Amino acid sequence: MARSRRGASPPTPADVIAARRKAVSLRQCYLRLLGRVLCLAAVCWLLLSHVFLLMQARGNEMFPAIKDGDLVIAFRLGRDYAKNDVVVYTVGGERRIGRIIAQSGDVVMLDESGTLLVNGGVQRGAIVYPSYAKEAIEYPYTVPPGRVFLLGDHRTQSVDSRDHGALSVRAVQAKVITIVRRRGI
Repeated sequence: MARSRRGASPPTPADVIAARRKAVSLRQCYLRLLGRVLCLAAVCWLLLSHVFLLMQARGNEMFPAIKDGDLVIAFRLGRDYAKNDVVVYTVGGERRIGRIIAQSGDVVMLDESGTLLVNGGVQRGAIVYPSYAKEAIEYPYTVPPGRVFLLGDHRTQSVDSRDHGALSVRAVQAKVITIVRRRGI
């Protein structure tokens, strides 16, 4: 059976004050929560726009190190790049991933057998694909000051410095620090 309000006593001033305090406290809790969520969103935006770079790899230019569809996490703040660093760079308005093969002052030579020589030394590492020269530049090629020579690991399938020459260090956006394989997602 439902109770009727006739028998209920009117709220006391203490009950009214307690209900108002509870409503104000609840409102303050929601505002603090909203402030924390906005602060967290601002920190995440700052980290992902200025400190880290997240991108999904397109194509197999860096195969087998980076496969098509892998999530690449790169660090934007470091500007001291070394040979063999895998980096994210921009050329022709398109973001690409490549490996730094040579830096300013280095001499790059690609012979007809597919062998890559930098400063007279054969460069192999874990790269299993031959490095054939393309028509864009003449070899031996001396990397100009303030520039880097980038190649994809899957040399027969990549568009890289053999096509557009050495790139300015400013075109390099970030150094790859980790890869998340798409198979596990």
